[in-house]
Amino acid sequence: MVKIRLARGGAKKRPFYHIIVTDSRNARDGRNIERVGYYNPVATGGEKRVELNTERVKHWVDNGAQLTDKVAVLYKDAVKSADAPAAASA
Repeated sequence: MVKIRLARGGAKKRPFYHIIVTDSRNARDGRNIERVGYYNPVATGGEKRVELNTERVKHWVDNGAQLTDKVAVLYKDAVKSADAPAAASA
């Protein structure tokens, strides 16, 4: 089964996650099919907390990929924030 999940990177006590598409049997930080964004839970100042290619995530979900719980929350927030500026300008 194909999953969209987080792969950990960064230093000790300073996590950084790539949001990846991978086979569920692969290791957490192992081989992946595609990188669709990143999540920085300790972002400060001008750093972006989440960057996500929502079109690619939608493509993978339409083709049967499943989101993990955390990625589903991040995706929902990304879609909501992408729709907010479009609605404000209309």
